[in-house]
Amino acid sequence: QVHLVESGGGLVQAGDSLRLSCAASGLSSYAVGWFRQAPGKEREFVSTISWSGATTNYADSVKGRFTISRDNSKNTVYLQMNSLKLGDSAVYYCAARPHTVEITAMSYPYWGQGTQVTVSS
Repeated sequence: QVHLVESGGGLVQAGDSLRLSCAASGLSSYAVGWFRQAPGKEREFVSTISWSGATTNYADSVKGRFTISRDNSKNTVYLQMNSLKLGDSAVYYCAARPHTVEITAMSYPYWGQGTQVTVSS
């Protein structure tokens, strides 16, 4: 069992930046994905990173603005979010899975509780 804990969410203005963190014991052995869910919408893929950090993927909507990274010495994965837009407002979840990265939420057996990101105009 992997117990994921997200942090770093908050209320910011459009154009601002936030860095989300996802931590768990043993996380260095897992691929990690970030997903988000806005009210009334389905959970959507944001970004993924392989266990080594060598492979990353991004949704088109965040490409060029968000950067995923990890520090395996700290068992932590980060999501740096720059140039935030109103449409980025959502609860952000990190998820972990063994082996390869995937972009579908169903592929991830372990999930955190989520952290709220609210972008205001």
